[in-house]
Amino acid sequence: MHQLAIIYANQEEVAKAIALYEQSLELKEKIGDVQGKAATFAMLGQLLASQGDFEKALNYLQQSLDILQHLRSPDAETVRRIIAKVQQMANG
Repeated sequence: MHQLAIIYANQEEVAKAIALYEQSLELKEKIGDVQGKAATFAMLGQLLASQGDFEKALNYLQQSLDILQHLRSPDAETVRRIIAKVQQMANG
């Protein structure tokens, strides 16, 4: 679902992409895929930021960062940079 959402996002079918990311989050929660949840939160946050929904985007990105920090993943730094960029976008 995560990969399919990427395809829809690339085709600018944002509503379908968001729905698939949300379904992906539900599945990852059920199976306990914590790192997968972090990736999906990050992708969903970036997509929402591109649509101007900065508050929701930052919420998802923060959840991704929290998971990645807990896992001590090097990807946490990438998400920190994305958050900073989205915050700049939100502030004009």
